[in-house]
Amino acid sequence: MSATDSSPAPRVWRVDALCRAMADMLNARFNPVRVSGELSGFSRAASGHCYFSLKDQDAQIRCAMFKRAATNLDFAPRDGELVEVSGRLDIYGPRGDLQLIVEGMRRHGQGSLFEDFLRLKARLEALGLFDPARKRPLKAMPRAIGLVTSLGAAALHDVASALNRRVPHIPVVLAASAVQGEAAPVELVRALQSLYARAHDVDGAGTPLDVILLVRGGGSMEDLWAFNDEQLALTMCESPVPVVSGVGHETDFTIADFVADLRAPTPTAAAELVATPTAVCEAAADVLMDRLANASHRTLDTLAQRLDRLASRAGRPSGAVAVHAMRLQGLAHRLRSAAASQLSARTLHAQTLQTQWPAARQTWLRLNTERLHRVELRLGLLDPSLVLQRGYAWLSDAQGVPVSRTAGLQPGDAVCATLADGTVDLSVTAVHHI
Repeated sequence: MSATDSSPAPRVWRVDALCRAMADMLNARFNPVRVSGELSGFSRAASGHCYFSLKDQDAQIRCAMFKRAATNLDFAPRDGELVEVSGRLDIYGPRGDLQLIVEGMRRHGQGSLFEDFLRLKARLEALGLFDPARKRPLKAMPRAIGLVTSLGAAALHDVASALNRRVPHIPVVLAASAVQGEAAPVELVRALQSLYARAHDVDGAGTPLDVILLVRGGGSMEDLWAFNDEQLALTMCESPVPVVSGVGHETDFTIADFVADLRAPTPTAAAELVATPTAVCEAAADVLMDRLANASHRTLDTLAQRLDRLASRAGRPSGAVAVHAMRLQGLAHRLRSAAASQLSARTLHAQTLQTQWPAARQTWLRLNTERLHRVELRLGLLDPSLVLQRGYAWLSDAQGVPVSRTAGLQPGDAVCATLADGTVDLSVTAVHHI
């Protein structure tokens, strides 16, 4: 016999046991894992769970991100986007597929920068800088607008065009600042503080500043990092007027967005939020003028009619006296009729009761007599002597306590039996339990 024939036969596994063993091996060998790759086939089910594949040039792996973890995403994942995920490898038993259970996801390359953002966000949130209670509403028609952005930014042109188109009559004060780079946070703080100092007198004519726009165009997280500065956030909280942030695109969020009184998705949208178009104001004024004119006409008509009635009454006092006299006569007649009617009704009622009383009294006596007989019969049936007359006896011990059970009796005990016509003294000779 060859060596091959003498080797032991391989173990026969159940499919579910093999899948569990492979899952345990993956957990012991690899988990937890961090993987970077490109999103493919991303979908979010009605349950809130997300399913997708993570791939690179040579391979791909199926992934599942359950609702609990998906709710913590701070961006909307899209196919083709490079991401970094953290989670654990597992075997999906029903299909025997290898899958990655994703617990966290972030855009690729953010790394420590994104972690710094989250730490700063958590710290400032704990200080109450994001509290909705400190957010201030915007005036529908500001008297003057402050603007902080770069002179070379496209956002300046977008905001200026929107304001000039919608509210060309409102003065705008520009505080120029760098919006990118190491010096940008300091310059942004300085620009805001310069507007704070001029908040009560913009043009030397006493026109106060009612709102400040802090804007910048889109870019990467590194490009927008100046707006994630802690000192800038604290300075924004010191603003004497509401601050509107319009930083980046709709999907970009910075610390300045959370601190601002109102966040706009783009610089142009920020300008539109603080600038109600002149045409809208004119239309609203026309509506108010029409309502005021109609209300004035209705008031004048009502007062004119009232004046006519008063003049008519003042000119013919005898007519008013005659009207009141007729009214008094009518009331007196109604009073006499009502009194006579009440008296007649009560008299008839008394006569009816007098007629019905003898019969009612006899009926009442008969019913109560019958009831008394029934009660007497029931009491008689409960008389213990009737039971004794049927051959039963009532037993009691030497102290007169009724005996109803054999428990407690011993041979030799004295008992008394009460019969229908007397008592008999007895002695217990034996006790038999049923």
